[in-house]
Amino acid sequence: MTDADTGNTDPAHTDPAYTDVAVVGAGVLGCMTALEILARDPAASVTVLDRDIVGAGASRRSAGLHFPRGITERVRRMTAHSQDRYAKLLADRPELPIHPVPMTVLAARASEPGVREVYLDSAALTPVDAVAGVRLPEGHAAWDVRGGQYADVHALTQALARDLRGRATLSEGTAVTALEPGPDGVQLGLGTGRTLTAGRVVLAPGPWLAAPAWRELVAPLGARVKKIVALHIDVPPAPGDRVSVFHDEDAFLLPLADRGHWLFSYTCQEWDVDPDTVGDDGLSPADLRDALAVLDRYAPGLGDPRRVSGRVFCDAYGPAGEPLVSALTADRRVVFAGAANGSGYRLAPALAAEAADLIDLPAERRKP
Repeated sequence: MTDADTGNTDPAHTDPAYTDVAVVGAGVLGCMTALEILARDPAASVTVLDRDIVGAGASRRSAGLHFPRGITERVRRMTAHSQDRYAKLLADRPELPIHPVPMTVLAARASEPGVREVYLDSAALTPVDAVAGVRLPEGHAAWDVRGGQYADVHALTQALARDLRGRATLSEGTAVTALEPGPDGVQLGLGTGRTLTAGRVVLAPGPWLAAPAWRELVAPLGARVKKIVALHIDVPPAPGDRVSVFHDEDAFLLPLADRGHWLFSYTCQEWDVDPDTVGDDGLSPADLRDALAVLDRYAPGLGDPRRVSGRVFCDAYGPAGEPLVSALTADRRVVFAGAANGSGYRLAPALAAEAADLIDLPAERRKP
């Protein structure tokens, strides 16, 4: 694509060592952020960098479940924004790997006010007496929910990256080894030995909070990295099977029809793990014990060890239970987006919009 194609007249756009915006991290959030910036300013030069290939980190291992809820008013607004964005994406491109799924929420009856508080009005909570394949413990209630869907987040991220190619520069296998903000831009040192100057930088590193290039900038945010475990249950889902969300345990049982098995995610409380090593040994005996203790309460027939495998990774969590979109420098040249508390896919469109708001690109493109 030439400058004539994009309308770019700034000589900086022809300089391979300069970009208006560098997005660090090519997961679902990084790719959506790049697309959001280009939707607002198609003439901007955008470079997306990742030390691995597109979608190879947390996006590759994400369960990809969207439920229409949020623990705070801000997260509920973000959820509604993202739900609308995904619905439009799927309507425009039905080939995308986004799958609507019926959903039921189970909780102790005493938790009903909390359930109704966190779910969107559009979820239209409808009481039900039973949930197929799931035992409703004594003292519990269940509600059907509108708006559930899940995605193959890795495949979706690849599709978003295809949309970016030709409009942005995708630099895979390109680690950012240094990041030095200055009055006229941000200097990025790259693992390839090159340097890149960016007018703005959006850091979307997923759980790699402690990378040396940005560790000191990110540390004041107070985000931490927590292990995430999900079991794969080798039982084929039937057409029409529902996802069951166990509200009090913060767990869910999801029929992955596209993969032909069930996924059970529970809340693991192992903190401050290293994303480069956390999944090296796969599921541990403690992982299985803790997950099955929850699963057996609701679906004891699914916990046969001969049919159970799984996935282990991690994610970044904000200190107040909300995602973080924050300027890391006073001039907003460096912005962090992430720490979505295991909801990176679910909230990615809203996080991308907040990051694009914060970098104030049109003013920045008046480059001195």
